[in-house]
Amino acid sequence: MTHATNDSSPVRFDTRIAVLLREDLEPWQRLNVTAFLVSGLGTELPEVIGEPYADADGTAYLPMFRQPVLVFEGSKETLSAAHGRALARELPVAVFTSELFGTGNDRDNRAAVRAVPRERLDPVGLAVYGPRNAVDKVLKGARMHP
Repeated sequence: MTHATNDSSPVRFDTRIAVLLREDLEPWQRLNVTAFLVSGLGTELPEVIGEPYADADGTAYLPMFRQPVLVFEGSKETLSAAHGRALARELPVAVFTSELFGTGNDRDNRAAVRAVPRERLDPVGLAVYGPRNAVDKVLKGARMHP
């Protein structure tokens, strides 16, 4: 992260957190998939998490990501291509496949993904983290979520 010493200067990040959703998801699915996907980043990449929050009364709140999360959408083909590019670049990736809409817990979710070879996965969403330019290349063909 690069930033000047004065608190009012803009903070610029050398990295990017991005979520890519398949364009044909229902609104509730988009929200659910996004929440699941980003939950994996903070557990494996502690550098993406900022400091805890507190209000003026001293009430403590959990820390959140230290930088914005950009949300994109794309076709099934765009998502499959992005999945392959993210893996080829060895970037940290969280994946949500269509099969996970039929499961109801973490154990069954992991089993559903494990049952399908990588080239046959049907991702409906993915989250990726890494250098800005690498993430931008992974997301080629996607557009910002409306």
